[in-house]
Amino acid sequence: MSRLYMENVSVNSREDAARILLDIIRPLKGQYSPGHAWLQAGSSGSAYCTRTAWMEGFARILWGLGPLWGGGTEKLSEAVQKEAGEWQALYLDGILHGTDPEHPEYWGDLKDYDQMMVEMAALAVTISLSPDKFWEPLGEGEKNNLYSWLNQINQKKVHPNNWKFFRILVNMTFRLLGKPWSKEAMKEDMELIESCYLGDGWYSDGKKEQIDYYIPFAMHFYGLVYAERMKEKDPETAERLRERGSEFAKDFIYWFGADGNEIPFGRSLTYRFAHGAFFSAAAFAGIEGTDYGVLKELALNNLKVWLERPIFDNGGVLTIGYGYQNPAMCEMYNAQGSPYWSLKTFLMLALPEEHPFWQAERKAPVYEAKRLLPHPHMLITHDEANHVLAYVAGQHCMYDHGSCREKYEKFVYSNQFGFSVSRGTTLSTGAFDNTLAVSLAGDDTYRMRKDCESFEVTEEQVKVSCQMMPGVHVTSTIIPCGPWHVRIHEIQTEAAIDVADGGFALPVESESGRVDRPAPAEYTKDMVTEQGDRAAADFPWGVSAVLSLTGGECRVVPAFINTNLFAGRTVIPTVTKRLEPGTHRMVTCVLGDRSEKAGEYLAHPPKVEMDEDGVRVAI
Repeated sequence: MSRLYMENVSVNSREDAARILLDIIRPLKGQYSPGHAWLQAGSSGSAYCTRTAWMEGFARILWGLGPLWGGGTEKLSEAVQKEAGEWQALYLDGILHGTDPEHPEYWGDLKDYDQMMVEMAALAVTISLSPDKFWEPLGEGEKNNLYSWLNQINQKKVHPNNWKFFRILVNMTFRLLGKPWSKEAMKEDMELIESCYLGDGWYSDGKKEQIDYYIPFAMHFYGLVYAERMKEKDPETAERLRERGSEFAKDFIYWFGADGNEIPFGRSLTYRFAHGAFFSAAAFAGIEGTDYGVLKELALNNLKVWLERPIFDNGGVLTIGYGYQNPAMCEMYNAQGSPYWSLKTFLMLALPEEHPFWQAERKAPVYEAKRLLPHPHMLITHDEANHVLAYVAGQHCMYDHGSCREKYEKFVYSNQFGFSVSRGTTLSTGAFDNTLAVSLAGDDTYRMRKDCESFEVTEEQVKVSCQMMPGVHVTSTIIPCGPWHVRIHEIQTEAAIDVADGGFALPVESESGRVDRPAPAEYTKDMVTEQGDRAAADFPWGVSAVLSLTGGECRVVPAFINTNLFAGRTVIPTVTKRLEPGTHRMVTCVLGDRSEKAGEYLAHPPKVEMDEDGVRVAI
């Protein structure tokens, strides 16, 4: 493994996946406490205390190791067997010390809504997959300590969302071990999960306005683990959860290009390749009606894509960020060990080499060019270059964990351009890509929308109405048309305002760069066009452009550093216009493309007709 990247990643077999998992976690070996119950992956702060952050770091590695041990190592190479055994000894040591109230590294007693409830899930699933390694060898006192520590979750309050599954998984494991389990808690938690079900395989995560990656990598992931483990003891629930997983898969594959690149959307994006964990869970539970070749293609491609990005630090430790180390985009609950939730995708290791998942020929999914997903309020487009765009409305994060407007409420989200998080309120520091931002005239203090008053998503367009600020009301209609899309903004304002309509954020360099290779190419001034009604960044590695059909000034705005999820330095073509009090219409054509045809697309914007009756777009 190189420092920042993993080079030439090849993953086709269970042996490959096991080797890669060990490559990922090996740099952590020197970061464990003397009793091995804590892992200090770094020094940044989080919303919870240091002791809990260390426990979180310890537990999250189990999302990879638990399936490796559970699927068996006997048929793997001697090197993998040896290292897996070393990790097993370390983790058995840590679990015994962490659950021993007399040990200095005791994880502590739980409080209501304790972060350690989250980490109990990894511990419980590991035990359920490998009771021969993490339960049966324990002495009676050690078993009592482990059971008592986990059982605390049955006496405490748990958040009414995906957290309910943490308690479900703990009680599931107790039941599988023949230990006392809480029927009352299980009933309460299953009822809450049922109340989150929206239909067609979709859940919300406790709040119906918020449908993000917590649905695949939490609600379905845990449900499918339960379905497989409890298929004999609770067959009715297991079958229902498998059926929902099968329905969900039909839609969820649209969040990914066939090359494995997913749409960055919503919170907890620092969990990175956990986004593909659903495909591993679907194979683990054996959902019906889904091709194992497609599951394998998406799961393994997504893992490969991530490992070849600069997501590690110079010591090989996973960083907080998305496409690179970038704490600016994180949530308040991201501790230094949090990114290792990514290892959930290694649930595939719980499947033996002879399982259909590993034996299947990899097969690219077949996509419709345009797909309406009613439950997450998305109109998604796919093209032949694996560019995936999600046009979204009506999404809203109820709690401000960090940059939530940017993560849920922009017009469109791209798997090739990502999105930007604001670091201030000017056009540069705000980095207002793919959104409308307004400021009182001359104040240079912009804001994007938060929440909406109404929305509509159809197979042809997305429409959303909102109050941008007191006295400023906007209804925006977004119409996809090939690589371009058209935005029609109907604006009512009681004050003079400055309006900015931003396009896609495009990197100013060809690649992120590596010191052992030639320096990346930078753009030159002749690659930028700012001509009245249009602004374009036409670089060899992609094109971003805006075309205003209703006047204003078009310019290419240099964004503040490290605002974009994929690149530390970007520019954002933007339409700006001052509006006096009254009613106005702004129409903007927006292009973002990184294929070989980008220049051709730039030369052929959409055909749009406008008159007093409205705006018509030729699709």
